[in-house]
Amino acid sequence: MALPNQQTVDYPSFKLVIVGDGGTGKTTFVKRHLTGEFEKKYEPTIGVEVHPLDFFTNCGKIRFYCWDTAGQEKFGGLRDGYYIHGQCAIIMFDVTARLTYKNVPTWHRDLCRVCENIPIVLCGNKSNYNFEKPFLYLARKLAGDPNLHFVESPALAPPEVQIDLAAQQQHEAELAAAASQPLPDDDDESFD
Repeated sequence: MALPNQQTVDYPSFKLVIVGDGGTGKTTFVKRHLTGEFEKKYEPTIGVEVHPLDFFTNCGKIRFYCWDTAGQEKFGGLRDGYYIHGQCAIIMFDVTARLTYKNVPTWHRDLCRVCENIPIVLCGNKSNYNFEKPFLYLARKLAGDPNLHFVESPALAPPEVQIDLAAQQQHEAELAAAASQPLPDDDDESFD
């Protein structure tokens, strides 16, 4: 769903709401897809930026109107006007910040209270890896076609930060070490 002053299209389009704690990379994630940046619209009354992102599939073109919170989630929850008529969703957390993952059930509950039975992707963010996968999953669910695929890659903007090779290798080693650690029980609060 576009904003009232936003251009609509004659191919399938869907309102995609993106939720998650502040600072998890929701805006950067959306901005990775260049084509939508030229048409984004801001609606101050609900504090939202809507970025239209187009993807080309073997079944034709598809557009996600990506609703981005513009930061108001840092002051509590989001208003129902943000969720209403949402047709699909991404819940985002930061893979390097445990608390943002612990808050995922709260975002899921708020989302499901307003939007019943919509496809939802849980997305651990902070890298460019598999950028298009959440969109592909949602497109397949919305089209009811598990074989739908993108026929050309989205136009990605260059990364906003440069990482030197040594630092990247160190991060990958730390990630591998972290992945091998056992997860604590749910009631183990020693990791907060």
